[in-house]
Amino acid sequence: MQKKWVVKRPDGEKTVSLAGSLGISNLIARILVSRGIDSAEAGRQFLAPALSAMPDPFLLKGMHAAVERLLRARADNETVCVYGDYDVDGITGTALLVSFLRRVGITSTYFIPNRFNDGYGLHEESLQQIISLGATLIMSVDCGITAIREAAFCRQAGVDLIILDHHTPQEQIPGATAVVNPLLPGCAYPFKMLAGVGVAFNLLVALRSRMRQEGLFTPGAEPDLREWLDLVALGTIADVVPLIGQNRMYVYYGLQRLEKSLRPGITALKKVAGIKESVTSGQVGFRLAPRLNAAGRMESAVPGVDLLLNNNPAECAVIADELDAANAERQSVERGILEQAIAQVDGDGRYPVRKSIVIASVDWHQGVIGIVASRLIERYHRPTILIAIDEEGNAKGSGRSIPGFHLLEALTSCSGYLLRFGGHRYAAGIGLKSETVSSFAAAFEAVATTLLGDSELLPLLEIDTEVTSSEVGLALLEELQRLEPFGAGNPEPTLMLRGVTVVERRIVGDGHLKLRVSAEGKIFNAIAFRQAECPTEGRLDIAFFPECNIWNNTTTVQLRIKAIRSEEV
Repeated sequence: MQKKWVVKRPDGEKTVSLAGSLGISNLIARILVSRGIDSAEAGRQFLAPALSAMPDPFLLKGMHAAVERLLRARADNETVCVYGDYDVDGITGTALLVSFLRRVGITSTYFIPNRFNDGYGLHEESLQQIISLGATLIMSVDCGITAIREAAFCRQAGVDLIILDHHTPQEQIPGATAVVNPLLPGCAYPFKMLAGVGVAFNLLVALRSRMRQEGLFTPGAEPDLREWLDLVALGTIADVVPLIGQNRMYVYYGLQRLEKSLRPGITALKKVAGIKESVTSGQVGFRLAPRLNAAGRMESAVPGVDLLLNNNPAECAVIADELDAANAERQSVERGILEQAIAQVDGDGRYPVRKSIVIASVDWHQGVIGIVASRLIERYHRPTILIAIDEEGNAKGSGRSIPGFHLLEALTSCSGYLLRFGGHRYAAGIGLKSETVSSFAAAFEAVATTLLGDSELLPLLEIDTEVTSSEVGLALLEELQRLEPFGAGNPEPTLMLRGVTVVERRIVGDGHLKLRVSAEGKIFNAIAFRQAECPTEGRLDIAFFPECNIWNNTTTVQLRIKAIRSEEV
């Protein structure tokens, strides 16, 4: 898809000042300044995040009440049930809480709803089952902020409820014993973009602090919270929250824990994912998280939690193999749905006139349609909702959005056609009847037509800075590592070289361009994935990320090209 190139022009004075203050190259300083990191203090915090800089968790509204209730549960030997969501954020948040609570002497069990039988969030039937098994305190993680009726049910049943969530609250807040969410009105916690597992980690910090104050730890028994950062990193990366501020801190140290993790489940998961050495955020997002998520998408997410809590290496190896097989099945189903969805959109005859995509099928697997919606966003750059319809005419949809279109607000405008909906700016889920799908699609398109113009429907390629060929070398690769971990909110830098010429071109693999390019007399090897149709004649501008290429024991720089255009002067 054609993209609009946006080349940032970082302030020269700030760049020179930052480079001098931090002892970094002018190029790295330009990248930082282009991303709004333009002071020495901000630069130091970004390049070397410190856990000691974490805000006081008691700034989170509801945290005092949550900690007090857990301390009472410990003193009275109550059973606490952690009620998690079925995605990776919920799975890791559940494992984090159960593991820590057990470590500090609180009896803990867990429950994960079934995506297909129960659906998202808290449900009275599930709560009743949990209560019947003896839990007197239920604690949700990564769900619950809209559970008004379910909170009332717990009160009537005489069971306390703590809600840990990070999703957008509605006007009415559940009447639980404690509700902890950085997005609550009046919450003083300065960082608002935590994942659910990040909210849970803050509870761990607060609970340990109070237990320390009250002398509840025997000498040498106080837990080291860094031990749980592998789980925090997994959930944070998988939930695609911005890797800035607190999230960057958690992932920065959590990846180190993932690399050296002594958790048997993590070791087994890394083995089936083919990860042998260092662990990057990309490997978490594309190898570890999909396998952990696969069971919940295809059937039940319980094996994912079992894997993370199990201390038996042999049992973990079996579970990891099962998750790997489920992931392979998920990939196969996803490919089939994607082909059908593309055929529907292209065969409709109204794209690209339409500003949105809403398509449905009785043949689609409910657990995979969200992933396919993301693939369609990449292809068409339109707000997209895929809907799976079952034999009874019940329809469940999963949506993804683009910058400039708030998906949850759009669904609110169309709520008259929906039985239920929830989510946030970029992702949401809906429930409706099959007979209202067409009417809903028309209403959703009307909202998109109102809010989206041609400029919003053309994806942007943001370029951090223009470079010269002399700035691109092995030293740059080492410096770029200091900007990791990359991900949402902190993408890998995109650089631009102007006026390059192609001196060698060949097509390799599945439509990839293998190039040798000349820039100011310097020759670079380059690869442009899935861009075999791009013209390469004349003088060109290339947008790229430099990578390390090792061949015959020789290390060189290779340019991974993201886009090519004719030179613009």
